Amino acid sequence: MSETRPDAFKRNLGLLDLTMIGFGSIFGSGWLFAAAHVADVAGPASILSWIIGGVAVLLLGVIYCELGAALPVAGGVVRFPETSHGPVAGFLMGLITTIAFTSLIAIEIVAARQYAGAWIPGLNRDAAGNPTLTGWCLQTAVLAVLYAINRRGIATFALINNIVTVFKFCVPGLVIILLLAHMHGANFSAHGFAPHGASGVQVAVSTGGIIFAYLGLTPILAVASEVKNPQRTIPIALVASVALSTLVYVLLQTAFIGSLPASELANGWNDISSHLPLPFHDIAVALGLGALATLVVIDAILSPTGTGNIYLSATPRVVYAWAKGGTLPALFSRVDAKTGVPGPALALSFALALFWTLPFPSWQALISVVSSALMLSYALAPTSAAGLRHSRPDMARPFRVRGFGLLSPLSFGIATLIVLWAGWNTLRWLMPTVMVLALALMAWRATTGGRTLLRADIRSSSWMLVYFLGLFALSWAGPFGGRSLMNTAGTDVAGMIGAFALHEWARRAAIR
Repeated sequence: MSETRPDAFKRNLGLLDLTMIGFGSIFGSGWLFAAAHVADVAGPASILSWIIGGVAVLLLGVIYCELGAALPVAGGVVRFPETSHGPVAGFLMGLITTIAFTSLIAIEIVAARQYAGAWIPGLNRDAAGNPTLTGWCLQTAVLAVLYAINRRGIATFALINNIVTVFKFCVPGLVIILLLAHMHGANFSAHGFAPHGASGVQVAVSTGGIIFAYLGLTPILAVASEVKNPQRTIPIALVASVALSTLVYVLLQTAFIGSLPASELANGWNDISSHLPLPFHDIAVALGLGALATLVVIDAILSPTGTGNIYLSATPRVVYAWAKGGTLPALFSRVDAKTGVPGPALALSFALALFWTLPFPSWQALISVVSSALMLSYALAPTSAAGLRHSRPDMARPFRVRGFGLLSPLSFGIATLIVLWAGWNTLRWLMPTVMVLALALMAWRATTGGRTLLRADIRSSSWMLVYFLGLFALSWAGPFGGRSLMNTAGTDVAGMIGAFALHEWARRAAIR
């Protein structure tokens, strides 16, 4: 049996590897469906929606550039808030991110099996895509293969991921080239470039799913301790993965709109997604591009599997960081000296991912909650960066964000809106749960460390409780499944103002 020790990560990842991790986690299977859905909402102006979404996420990425270059540690998404605001913030991010990442692994593996079931009889039990016993065993076997890949070390994972991600890039690239060759310029003005006005563009970004399609930056930070020259490599990979994803998303949307048959636009843009459930596959079939349609289906199986592999690599590093913070057993901070793999953390990640594949009655509700929980990790990045600027001004920052005083609160505001857009049905469960967990940890620490520890926790963490409470209240009053006491614009403005105020509080509350 290999020796284990707390810190034995191996720096085997280069710029290409890290960029492929970022692009592969951002560019999952969503591209197969999103084009038709956002066209329903915004028409040809959905192209602008993708650009706006890319710029918004790039702002968050720039903040992560500073954090990742200054603190290139394993499981950075947990270590950043823990370093800036203490164990309560670290505990919450460890728990939230571990649950969210492992559920994402399960979601991607289940999606791959569902797509495969369209070609292989006996994998899906019903139209909803629930698995047969054979289907469940197959997806479990795939998950076990991904575990074996990651158990061999980060270099093996990176090699496999690079191959899969190149394929994931080539298929949409081929789609773009072939569909642009069949482009009809008149489609871009049919029923108006923006048939639903500016509001349609905004809705496509917010609730239309565009902003969520870009969220995949955190796996880059999870493996930061295994990156060569991390101070340079991490910022470049973060920016490159967002920029590359934005370019591909915009070109795909352009190709989709331009290649739509005129008959699909006879009644406007409202029902495009219902006519084209797998849009690029369906258009390829309509144009007689049978080979392209087959490649799209293969990608629909391979893409989610590749994304699941990335998150199975990232999750053990998050668990490791959580354990290093002292709020998870130290066993999970052990790293195999030979392979550089956090073995116990990987085993836990695999077990949790397998657990989430079980057929729970409230599965769809769980997906919504954990996906929204993951958004909170993005929200805490700007406050962590601002807190460290305040409490540790002399910290070495190889990548120092210019205009930080504006970009950091703006990024926090954007992340806050992303959480709000998840809707009341999700946040009414998520926010109270997070607040109760935070208070429970503070109470437990008070019993072991006395009033001094309690006062320190209150000083560094109380802003988070107010933040969670504010999200709960705004979601209840807002239009995203709440009471609609406020319209969308009013909710967004209130969210941004509150975020700016809490960002300043969080900056001053950082531990020294």
